[in-house]
Amino acid sequence: MGFFSSILEKLGMGTAAAAPVIVAAPSAPAPAAAAAPEVVNPIAVVDVVAQLEQRAAANPQKLNWRTSIVDLLKLLDMDSSLTARKALAKELFCPDALMEDSAQMNMWLHKNVLGSIAANGGNVPQELLD
Repeated sequence: MGFFSSILEKLGMGTAAAAPVIVAAPSAPAPAAAAAPEVVNPIAVVDVVAQLEQRAAANPQKLNWRTSIVDLLKLLDMDSSLTARKALAKELFCPDALMEDSAQMNMWLHKNVLGSIAANGGNVPQELLD
């Protein structure tokens, strides 16, 4: 199991780790009598903000998960060491140039972790993704 999969599990999104499936429309329309409706099961949306805010309120430390990858990982009771963050950054394909500067890597990592959570069904506000 990868580091990011562990994040999804902590947020109750363990089954959402697979990439969404895109269903293509048929190339030729089928006759009306033979057409069966396509059923696509949507990804269940998880209210990530509510979960993290609840965890932050219960935590004795003042952790700002909205801006800090270290604080986000701490709220999820995960290893937030530089070594762990570098492993997560490699897993999410952080550019090598950013890996050399921990501050730049952390900013990239925070944005990409939240973006990946959103892509897997997490309700993450747009302002945290920009």
